[in-house]
Amino acid sequence: MPEQRTLERARRDRRQGRAPSTQAGEFVREEMEHIRQGKHGARSTKQAVAIGLSKARRAGVDLKAPKRGATSEATRKSAARAYARGHGAPARRRSTAKRVRATTQALKREGRSAASRTALARQAHTASSRRSSGERSAAARAAARTKGRSERSAAARKAARTRAGRDGKSARKWSAGVMQRSDALDLEGGVFKKPTAKQVAQSLKRSAQASGRRRSSPFRSAMSMLNFQINRGGKTLSAERRRVLSQAKAELRKAFHRESART
Repeated sequence: MPEQRTLERARRDRRQGRAPSTQAGEFVREEMEHIRQGKHGARSTKQAVAIGLSKARRAGVDLKAPKRGATSEATRKSAARAYARGHGAPARRRSTAKRVRATTQALKREGRSAASRTALARQAHTASSRRSSGERSAAARAAARTKGRSERSAAARKAARTRAGRDGKSARKWSAGVMQRSDALDLEGGVFKKPTAKQVAQSLKRSAQASGRRRSSPFRSAMSMLNFQINRGGKTLSAERRRVLSQAKAELRKAFHRESART
């Protein structure tokens, strides 16, 4: 049985004039949450979606069965039975505790990857690819109409945050790549995690002097890499680690006999 909050969300969607598929989406969402929480699993994302849609039809959502040829005949008949059951038709056979327990145990043996973000994105892409561009455009316009101005604005802000997060991840991956594959130095492992500033400076000095790929003096290459690490860390650096790395600058100048030099 669906949870009460799921039924309330579906009723709210219906009052707001949203499509039956949107109302059914609340039940699919519940299924995904159950899989993530470990209540049961699913063999595939498609199966998890089908379970949610069946719940929606049985709960009275006006989501009719697929047309002939759109899916397998067994799936179409199962959807038609669920729709009829949710609209007052008597059950074909009485559900027993043994049958419910067997179904639940079978689902518990399945994995949880069907509810992962990757699996959901793949399923959405597959479903979308079956539609024409005109159908996708019409669906987007209908969704925009039913959302209302405030919800459209909230969705736009959320999309902007998502894009900004992706850009931030790309930047972090790029900076990590610089540290790992820099043409200037081959750094020793854990150089910036060493406990003292002097150890950090000495490690950078060794790397700079041993490198045959740097394009400037050993001192400048080592200092540039140290500054890059401090800037890359930003707010994520603890106060203690920032203090050690900042002191490493002075130690680096001493190691190269550049006490009075400026970088």
